[in-house]
Amino acid sequence: MAGLQAYVAFAESARYGNFAAAARELGLSASAVAKSVGRLEDDLGLRLFHRTTRRVTLTSEGQDLYVRCRRVLEEIEAMRGAAETARGHPSGTLRIDAPLTLGRMLVAPVLAELARTHPQLAIQVSFSDRQVDLVQAGLDAVIRIGHLPDSTLVAWPIGAQVLAVGAAPTYLAARSTPATPRELATHACLVFRLPSSGRVRPWQFRSGDRLQEWVPEAAFVMNDGEALVAAAVEGTGLVQAPLCMIAQELRAGRIVEVLERFRPEPLPISLVYPSHRKVPPRVRALIEAFTPDRVATALGAFEAAKARPLPRAAPSPSRRSR
Repeated sequence: MAGLQAYVAFAESARYGNFAAAARELGLSASAVAKSVGRLEDDLGLRLFHRTTRRVTLTSEGQDLYVRCRRVLEEIEAMRGAAETARGHPSGTLRIDAPLTLGRMLVAPVLAELARTHPQLAIQVSFSDRQVDLVQAGLDAVIRIGHLPDSTLVAWPIGAQVLAVGAAPTYLAARSTPATPRELATHACLVFRLPSSGRVRPWQFRSGDRLQEWVPEAAFVMNDGEALVAAAVEGTGLVQAPLCMIAQELRAGRIVEVLERFRPEPLPISLVYPSHRKVPPRVRALIEAFTPDRVATALGAFEAAKARPLPRAAPSPSRRSR
C-alpha cells in the first residue's frame, strides 16, 4: 500500500505540472518523484496523469484524487499549525507570492526582517505579475493590488498604490503637455501588457466621483513595468505607473508628472490568505510584519514629495477573492 510520501509526490506534481518542479519542492530527484507517482498508480490501479516530455496533466481520476489529497494535506498543515501554536512561535515553511515590482520594494524587506526575527521559519517566495490560485498552488498567502470580489479567502489591507502619468521633459518639450486625458490620443503611450491575460492594462483616470478607463493606442508595449519607466526616461512617450515606481525619477527631474488632478483613487494592497478558524502562526507572523511604519518606509521612501498620503490600512480583515 502506497504511503503518505507517494500522495505528497502526486499532489506536488499536480500542483506544478511536472515532476522536475515537484522534485525541487520536495528535495528529491525528478526520477524519484516519477517512480513514486508510478507506484501510486499501480497501487490504485488508476492512471493519474497524461504525460508528455515537458508536462503532466491530470486525468479525471487524477483530478478527483488531487482534490481529496489537498483536503488531507491542508488538515495536516492545520495540525502542524496547532503544534506551532502550542510551542508559542512560528516555524515550518512560509510560502507566498507577490507582484514583481511590489515584491522587490515592499515584500522583500519585510521578509528579510521576518527571517531575522524568526530564524526557525523557512521562507519560500515567488515574485511574478501572473496571478496564481492561492489554494491550487498550495501557498500560505499572496499579495494582491486592487479591489477583490468577495469569496472564502481573507484580504488583510496593508497599504495602497497610487497611479500617476509622466514623461521625460524632452518628450513634453517636443510634443506638448496634455491637459486632459482626451489629449492623450495624440501622444505616444507606453503600455503595460498583463502577463496573466496577455491584454494591455487600461489607463485609469478620475472624472468627478467616477473612475474612467481608457485603452491607449500603444506606441510601445511591454510586460515589465520598470522597463516601461526606463523607456519613458529616454523620451519615448508617456507612461502610467505606480507613483512609487517613478518617484525617484520625478525627484531627479527625469520624469515630469502630468494630469495629476485626474489621478484615480489609490488601489488597495492586500495580504490574501485562506480563511481558517485558526490562522497558522507563520501566517500570523507575516501579517504582523506588515506594520504601517514598515509599509510606509518601504513605499514612502520612493514617494515624491507632492504625493498624496496613502490611506492607513483598515484594522480588521475582510473576505475577498483569490
